[in-house]
Amino acid sequence: MNNEQGRKERLDRGIKVRTDGLYAIMSLRELCYLTVPRLVLIVGLLILPLVMPSMYWQRVISIVCIYAFLALGFDFLAHFVGLVCLGGAFFIGVGGYLAAILNTSFGFPPLVTIPIATLLGGAICTLLLLPCLPLRGVYFAIVTLMYPLVLMRIIEALNILGGTDGIMGVASFANRWIEQYFVILMVLLFLFGLRRLVNLDIGLVFRAVKDNDQAVRASGMNISFYKAIAVFVASALGCLGGACLVHIYMWSGISLFALDFSILPIAATVIGGAGTVVGPVLGCFILVPISELLRAFGTLRIVFYCLILVAFIVFRSEGIMVYGQRKYHQFERWVKI
Repeated sequence: MNNEQGRKERLDRGIKVRTDGLYAIMSLRELCYLTVPRLVLIVGLLILPLVMPSMYWQRVISIVCIYAFLALGFDFLAHFVGLVCLGGAFFIGVGGYLAAILNTSFGFPPLVTIPIATLLGGAICTLLLLPCLPLRGVYFAIVTLMYPLVLMRIIEALNILGGTDGIMGVASFANRWIEQYFVILMVLLFLFGLRRLVNLDIGLVFRAVKDNDQAVRASGMNISFYKAIAVFVASALGCLGGACLVHIYMWSGISLFALDFSILPIAATVIGGAGTVVGPVLGCFILVPISELLRAFGTLRIVFYCLILVAFIVFRSEGIMVYGQRKYHQFERWVKI
């Protein structure tokens, strides 16, 4: 088609009506334009365990999903509520110990301990963080970073919850396929659930709390209440990851409070793209396998790991997902004039 018969137009023109969440579908092409990226994500995650070359890499996929829970929670709190939380290890530890106790002491199976540990752990973490909710910025981040360090030393000093030996004999999943698809389905569920949540009315309140909490308070809303809801959502995600982790490794110990669980989700969010919801998950699927591949270099892997992070931040500071979305929306087609 030459320029006399038509002109180029971006594919998303005519699709978006008012907002990014409201569309007018006029043709099969436009329907595919909207649904194909989502279908690629869903199908890709579901077939991932089937194409892994070994059980080791299948286990790595499970660990990636654990970090994805933490990255989703961190991105939700930081980008939509304005709370930079470094307490990922705190959430993992609380959820992991709760699941281990429920399984070893009360005999509950994993599919029962995981939801209980998720909800109960989220409530416990939220209650413990309530005094910190008035804090913002670096102050909230520093305080949340202290929680896993304090709990680790308390368990070690008082020799409770198994002390440095931890709680052993935790039941595993019935088989590796249940393990794989349970964590993957949970990632997909919370991924699309969070996307829906931030587009509801309460999501607008979360954004308002981030942008100007004093204006929200002046309008008669209790900002501590909304912050508590957001912290519960993020901490429940982390506790879900901790509960799954102890059933994967069949052990719970103070290593659940390791700072890796607080730092790596932040790096994944930066690399994947903050505020995109799916970006942090993509970042985890990049960073965690890279970290595993670099284990052969011993302590030098930290150097390579840092170089990779610096390269991503310098050349793609906006995040891979933001860059990919922009390029995808710039696709063009010929239309008649």
